[in-house]
Order: sequence, then structure tokens, then C-alpha cells
Amino acid sequence: MLQIDDKIISFDLFSEAFVCDYQACKGICCIEGDSGAPLEPGEADELAQAYPCYEDFLSDESKAVLQVRFSETDSDGDLVTPLLQNAACAYSFTDEQGNYHCAVEKAHELGRTPFRKPISCHLYPIRVSKTGPYESLNYHKWNVCAPARLLGKSAHIPVFCFLKTPLIRKYGEEFYNELEIAYKELKDQKLI
Repeated sequence: MLQIDDKIISFDLFSEAFVCDYQACKGICCIEGDSGAPLEPGEADELAQAYPCYEDFLSDESKAVLQVRFSETDSDGDLVTPLLQNAACAYSFTDEQGNYHCAVEKAHELGRTPFRKPISCHLYPIRVSKTGPYESLNYHKWNVCAPARLLGKSAHIPVFCFLKTPLIRKYGEEFYNELEIAYKELKDQKLI
């Protein structure tokens, strides 16, 4: 583990490789899991405000759920995105080929909304947890992402490098620069 300010960072973010392989996984992370994606304070409100921007990508079932709630509380008491009965995220949709996508991110890509998607989705496979005054950044190794690990390994891209944009979105460029310095030092010391 490494500490930068009030963040505890797992060495796995430096030693493990990862690059999303959408051709292999087809976006299955949008429909797999025990609960919805974790939401930070204010993100449910941002999702509600942006709803007209992404509504036309959604199924009738998703629209029905989101007309009732833009978030829910999971069994651990955490605020998360709501799920449909088949366990898909209510914000997901499928294309003609059966691939899963985030409706919010699609609207963002088209310039309809500045809100990209929940930061927990953008940061995946990093999971952030709170421990007292500290935030812990850990690598979540999920079997559905096996192709991403293989692609990352062949491209020699560590987890933190693949997630540069969301890490800067959440913590700022200075924090990311410190991660790069730490990575070089860990490699020089042969700790990773």
C-alpha cells in the first residue's frame, strides 16, 4: 500500500494490467453484479437533471423504474443506481448486436450533457472505499474482466494508466502526477 495525502492506494493499481476489451465483454459490467453502481453524493441529482438528455436510449422498463427513482439503497446501505428485474442497471441499454451501453455516457459522447456517468463506473476496476478520514483505492478483480487483463498485459498498461481520465476527474491532475512518480519509484526499487 502507498499513501498520497488522505488516499491509500493498493500496489495492484501499479502492478496489475488492464485495458477494457469491449469486443470481448460486450459491456457485461452494466448487467452483472449484486447491486447497482455506487453513487457519490449529488450524482443521483445529476442523473435526474440529465434524464431528458438520455431518455430516448432507454427501454420502457428502464423509463418506468427511473420515473420512480434515480437511485436506491442496496443491502449494505449504500446509495447505488437502480436495477431492473433482470439485474441490469436501469441506465443501461442494448444495441442491435446485443451489446450493453450506458445511456448517460452515450448522451455525454453526443454532447447532450456534461455529466459523463457515475464516477464509480468511470473508475472501474478501481473501487473506492472510506476508512475513517482516508479513501482506499483498490483494484477489483472480476472474472468478467479477464479479457481486459489479457489486453492490458499485452499492451503493458497498468490499471492506473488506463484510468488516467477518471482519476483526474475525481482527484485532479496533481494527484495523478503523484501516481506516476510513485509508479516510477516502485519500478526502480523493483517493488512491482
